[in-house]
Amino acid sequence: MPEPTDTFTLYDLRVEVIAGDRPMVCNHQVGDSFELSGENLSFPPGQTFPLYPLAALLPLLPAKQRDTHANDWMTTDTDIACPDPYCGARFRITRIGRRTFRHSEVTATPLVGSPKADELGDPSG
Repeated sequence: MPEPTDTFTLYDLRVEVIAGDRPMVCNHQVGDSFELSGENLSFPPGQTFPLYPLAALLPLLPAKQRDTHANDWMTTDTDIACPDPYCGARFRITRIGRRTFRHSEVTATPLVGSPKADELGDPSG
């Protein structure tokens, strides 16, 4: 059976609280973590994660999920500071695996040049 042509891969990520150079003042502890698989966040049972650090981390995660150039800082830099200037926490983002997705399973927008896009009128066009 031929491989579907609308596939792409993303990294699964683990975000873990690590100690920084100053005491932590926010509601997170060393070792707290969450994982991102595709578009889904998962937290260990019973663990919470503070809103403000999560809000600061969220814009970085889609870029960390994708292949990047070896010299890109998004590839090499893994530790992110807590956005609270008085908190010494750091968050380590680690690529922990890869997952394959199909375009047709994650969006209703047809691929350019596909029969469905041609029916709807190619938006690039």
